[in-house]
Amino acid sequence: MKPAIGIRDVAIRAEVSVGTVSNVLNRPDVVAAATRERVLAAIDDLGYVRNEPARQLRSGTARTIGLVVPDVGNPFFTDVARGVEAAATEAGHAVILCNSDESVARERGHVELLASQRVHGVLITPVQAGPVPLRQLQDRGISVVLLDHPTAEEDLCSVAVDDRHGGELAVTHLLAEGCERIVMVNGPAAIHQAAERHRGALDALRLAGRASDVLEVLTAPALNVSCGLRAGEQLLARAALPDAVFCANDLLALGLLQATVRAGVRVPEDLAIVGYDDIDFAAAAAVPLTSVRQPRHEIGRRAAALVIAETQSPEEHVHRHVVFTPELVVRESSRRPRRVRAFAEIVEQP
Repeated sequence: MKPAIGIRDVAIRAEVSVGTVSNVLNRPDVVAAATRERVLAAIDDLGYVRNEPARQLRSGTARTIGLVVPDVGNPFFTDVARGVEAAATEAGHAVILCNSDESVARERGHVELLASQRVHGVLITPVQAGPVPLRQLQDRGISVVLLDHPTAEEDLCSVAVDDRHGGELAVTHLLAEGCERIVMVNGPAAIHQAAERHRGALDALRLAGRASDVLEVLTAPALNVSCGLRAGEQLLARAALPDAVFCANDLLALGLLQATVRAGVRVPEDLAIVGYDDIDFAAAAAVPLTSVRQPRHEIGRRAAALVIAETQSPEEHVHRHVVFTPELVVRESSRRPRRVRAFAEIVEQP
């Protein structure tokens, strides 16, 4: 293997000092044009590649953003990451993606690693609603933005969606479709987004003057397709189906839909289904899925813009808490036949 070309090799080829080569790389404006061109020609001839990580380590900072998400396999976070990367690239930053895999211990390890790497900033979606080890980042001068997680903290920024309103939208829609018995397949209560979506579902019942027992909660251990499939199998094993199921995310809803297709249950005639996130797979499902849409790409872009702005002007930066409003996208999975809705209206009359 040939030894790597170094800055000294470039200096020898260009017949200049190592310091001159360094100036061409870092402060080209202080080098005479003829000398600069000679150094650049030597770089091209030798195929010299700058060791950017080493340069950043010497300067004490890295134009890098850490992104810590709880489930990199969830298309919601894939789209958020794309938004982060787009904004970071425009600003000349790279992104390090870390998957905590729903583990608090792994999340802590990623935070410690990013702190040791002296990244410019960190975007993080905490695994749980409890405290996150962010102080060690801030104590080292690393900017932090909470992603998809609101906060009242005044010394950091956050970008989130009003998940409570999203839960209300979903259940209000199902009630309007004549659904009287609704099951919510939710994630663990420790997940902030799941808890907020449940609160919103209860808000919808209260605003409609319905009793809270109209909504039954079935807690899944995780927010993925396999858990949605198992939840669907549990519901299908019952003597009577509910009228509708509201799933805390689209992956759960797609798993549930898979269970209904296998069992020959008609959606939405026998069972209406609503998901959450409106990932790309929602519209492409066997029965196009009604879902609460979140602006995934824009969430990532806005979070990256906030953390980069803070790193560029830390003394003047004003911390902001950005909250996006979700919207309901109605598709075939929840459009109940007119005769079903009419029957529900007749039953409701005194």
